[in-house]
Amino acid sequence: MTTQDLCEKLNLKMLSKFSHKEVNGVFVSDMISDVMAGAKSGNLWLTVQTHKSIIPAANLVDVAAVIITSGKDVPEETIELANKFDIAVLSTDFPTFKIVGELYSLGL
Repeated sequence: MTTQDLCEKLNLKMLSKFSHKEVNGVFVSDMISDVMAGAKSGNLWLTVQTHKSIIPAANLVDVAAVIITSGKDVPEETIELANKFDIAVLSTDFPTFKIVGELYSLGL
């Protein structure tokens, strides 16, 4: 499944400009140190964090996308940095728990 497939199936908003990637799993955490220690390349990262420091962490781990849950507003500086590093920043109004359930039902 690709990030494009997920955007269509879950009606995710694409906030940054990015190349679509294959998705191979899901990682859920609001702590950047957890992501750097536990997320794998190709994972989706679900979080409510929106500050620009999520982008270097996403880039370091090479996640397929960052999904900002619960309808949080993402600062323009975060989106600009994501564009610079070709990091997919997606958004949903649903809470993290709901999106995890949807991803599970899709086989992730």
